[in-house]
Amino acid sequence: MKFPTVTVILVIAALAFVLWDQTREQPQAVDASRFTNLGSNPAKLSDTVDWLVTQVPSLCEQATGQAKGTEASASCVKQARTRTSACRRGIYDRFPGVVSSDAVFRDVSITLINCLVQDASP
Repeated sequence: MKFPTVTVILVIAALAFVLWDQTREQPQAVDASRFTNLGSNPAKLSDTVDWLVTQVPSLCEQATGQAKGTEASASCVKQARTRTSACRRGIYDRFPGVVSSDAVFRDVSITLINCLVQDASP
């Protein structure tokens, strides 16, 4: 039987990647205050989208009128999570890479929220 050289190399490369990913510096969490002065301090579109995705549980609470942890709210969050990738692609295709005004931030927010939280009413 031949020694599986290619398999061993791929496994070592995968382990090296995992180790590298664990040791690199993790980005700091973004909070809402980051988006207060976009004219003089523009935000990357990816940071904006990441922050909005973290708001899904509270958005689902508002959309369903149900408290966090209820079946309607949990269902809304689950559905939003399944649509996250498609919604992100739509946002990245439609908007510039830098959010430099309140108007762009508003448009990105509304578009993403409408995509993520569809028909969430009870």
